[in-house]
Amino acid sequence: MTDTLERYFKIEARGSSLGREVRGGFVTFFTMAYIIVLNPIIIAGVPDADGNFLGGGTQGEAFALVAVGTALVAGVLTILMGAVANFPLALATGLGLNAFVAYSIASQMTWADAMGLVVIEGIIILVLVLTGFRKAIFDAVPRELKTAISVGIGLFITLIGLVDAGFVRSTGLPAPPIGLGINNVLAGWPVLVFCIGLLVMIALYARGVPGAILIGIAFTTVLAVIVEAIADIGPTTDATGKVVNPKGWNLNVPAMPDDFFQLPDLSLLGDFSLIGSFERAGFVTATLFIFTLLLADFFDTMGTMTAIGAEAGLNDADGTPENAQRILLVDSVAAIAGGAASVSSNTSYIESASGVGDGARTGVSSIVTGLLFLLAMFFTPLVQQIPNEAAVPALVLVGFLMMAQVKNIPWDDVEIAIPAFLTIALMPFTYSISVGIGAGFITYVVLKLVRGKAAAVHPLLWVVAALFVVYFAISPISSWVG
Repeated sequence: MTDTLERYFKIEARGSSLGREVRGGFVTFFTMAYIIVLNPIIIAGVPDADGNFLGGGTQGEAFALVAVGTALVAGVLTILMGAVANFPLALATGLGLNAFVAYSIASQMTWADAMGLVVIEGIIILVLVLTGFRKAIFDAVPRELKTAISVGIGLFITLIGLVDAGFVRSTGLPAPPIGLGINNVLAGWPVLVFCIGLLVMIALYARGVPGAILIGIAFTTVLAVIVEAIADIGPTTDATGKVVNPKGWNLNVPAMPDDFFQLPDLSLLGDFSLIGSFERAGFVTATLFIFTLLLADFFDTMGTMTAIGAEAGLNDADGTPENAQRILLVDSVAAIAGGAASVSSNTSYIESASGVGDGARTGVSSIVTGLLFLLAMFFTPLVQQIPNEAAVPALVLVGFLMMAQVKNIPWDDVEIAIPAFLTIALMPFTYSISVGIGAGFITYVVLKLVRGKAAAVHPLLWVVAALFVVYFAISPISSWVG
């Protein structure tokens, strides 16, 4: 059995062990398990153009259906990623994409129509993968820009961790737009729990303790449960998402649940319509929606797999991950599956870097993460007790590890340094991987053009840069076409 695993997954060849892979799978799951709760909050909390919630029932019923569907699709596709691509990458509903589906698309049609657009977008990406076009674009990107993408994602996930913990918050003011805690004060027990957890995790990592990230998450979760039991803090928001307690727990309130087990309801599966959106919103509007989803999905995954591959030491000299075509294939199927299950497009998760930071190097870790997601379908009450404040310290630590690659960018070469800088800076500042990639690509092409080196730019990069110009100008274009 061990020999079979080694031949297929190359565990020892990649400098790992079965124990490290299992541990890495657990770390990745705990770091991104929040999506089981957060995705329902986003797409089950708003009605479609006809005033109906997903599934046609109440908002509460929709929440439960989406939570189960989210765990199911994430589990199946993450297992598929591990088994087919042998890559330590997990997938789940894409944040940002789900908000776009909920607030921009579903508001103009039914939920079934909106999810049909997600399926169509996934089919288009799948065709681009099967024809080799998606990988060809990836290969056309200069190695230094791929490095910048990895570094930018490192800063991005660090900011995600700090914001989700309440360490960094919106000030509600024009300047500065964000600041430390509440009014530049770290207020509330949850943020203290995060700080303690981060320091414990850093200390364990610095001491070279195996499983430092997983131990840190477990320790901080126990601490959070104890703090909540004593202080009775409660959540930051109420059931409608309104902030009622700024010093409360962000998303999940740590506690021992009343029920550990519940049977999953899979009635949302297959509730989508491929042509209804064109009839309801019009051909032009539906096409623009598909284009926006397509471009964001297309390049988010490219950036994510580059960053994970770099952190795991699985990229070649050109910065391309091993089995890149298979990774892109599974990711494309995930987009289709997310729409078909009515939980929005599924995509690769940069939180996978937490498992890689704890030693994961093969698809075994992804299979472990996927199995945990499938188990979570039956134990969602238990999963909902893990607070963000206990999991996100891992993102901050892994952000540091990914930042180390910045030394490989030639900062004295303006033609690559400026695009790299914009790529790195705009990912965290705009909360979008695609925006950073787009800005870097456009700037790279423009600089080559103005310095008389247009012939050095790969033809596909010209096409991609033009598409990103359209992406950034989508609002005025939508207004112009009516």
